[in-house]
Amino acid sequence: MTWSIIARDTTTSQFGIVVATRFFAVGACVPFIAAGLGAIATQAFVNPYYGIDGVKLLREGLNAHDVLAALLATDDGRESRQVHVMDASGEIAAHTGRDCVDWCGHAAGSGFSVAGNMLAGPDVLSETAKTYIANDRLSFPRRLLAAMRAGEAAGGDKRGKQSAALLIHGEEEWPALDLRVDDHPDPLGELERLEQVSHEVWVHFRDSLPTRQNPAGNTDRSVIDARIAAARAKAQ
Repeated sequence: MTWSIIARDTTTSQFGIVVATRFFAVGACVPFIAAGLGAIATQAFVNPYYGIDGVKLLREGLNAHDVLAALLATDDGRESRQVHVMDASGEIAAHTGRDCVDWCGHAAGSGFSVAGNMLAGPDVLSETAKTYIANDRLSFPRRLLAAMRAGEAAGGDKRGKQSAALLIHGEEEWPALDLRVDDHPDPLGELERLEQVSHEVWVHFRDSLPTRQNPAGNTDRSVIDARIAAARAKAQ
């Protein structure tokens, strides 16, 4: 099941993952990000510990290739797995097991990686990659979503649609954006709607949350309200 894109935004240095599939609640098991250090998407006959343990290895300073090698070495089911990893240096490592269901494969570009299985064909990944490259003027989440929409238009998961997820992290351990659509006839479309809704309050509120550099954050409601009001006035 599944195809996904991992990328790092050159403007914000955020890591992001978008994934879509004809399976329930894909966001629960596929996307993992270590803030500031890298990202992992584990799919096909999904092994969540690729994400859980992979994030730990990234935090220990391993690069993408060493993380991948360590994950595969401990898993006798590796030939049924697909996984791709990006580290903080932009290095990418990927594995598509020989028992993954066709069409399956992976590809890396400058600052991004795409991978998928049970797809309608190779155009799903090539269109995802092409559209990501072509839309560098979009905001990071919208660029990721546009790329996945192009992959869907090329056939996507050959079984159809059901769930999708968008995960973005900046420097903090908590996500800048964490959206999940667990069961929907148009999951990527619903992700796009939720991303738009995030601009009503969330993206203005999150700047007030505690950070490692500012453990108290901002608790002045008037400042938060002013940000939200300014954003709404600008949108009109």
